[in-house]
Amino acid sequence: MDMGHFLTFASDAEIAGLWGLGCIIVALLATLAEVRRNRRARIDGIVGWMPWRAIFLLAAIAGGGLILLAVKGLLAA
Repeated sequence: MDMGHFLTFASDAEIAGLWGLGCIIVALLATLAEVRRNRRARIDGIVGWMPWRAIFLLAAIAGGGLILLAVKGLLAA
């Protein structure tokens, strides 16, 4: 089954689950970036301005909520 056919006929719960999975992946990437920033070799070097903890928190909450809604929707069907 190709992705276009799946997305055309997917239910709202399946679409919400895919968005939730995407948010969880963003949260994992933000966690890896924060770990990388904390383990840098030169502590006095340029740090960067990206708020990785805030990105992780927002993405994890949004992803978890979307996945919970998707599971509820898929079980109700």
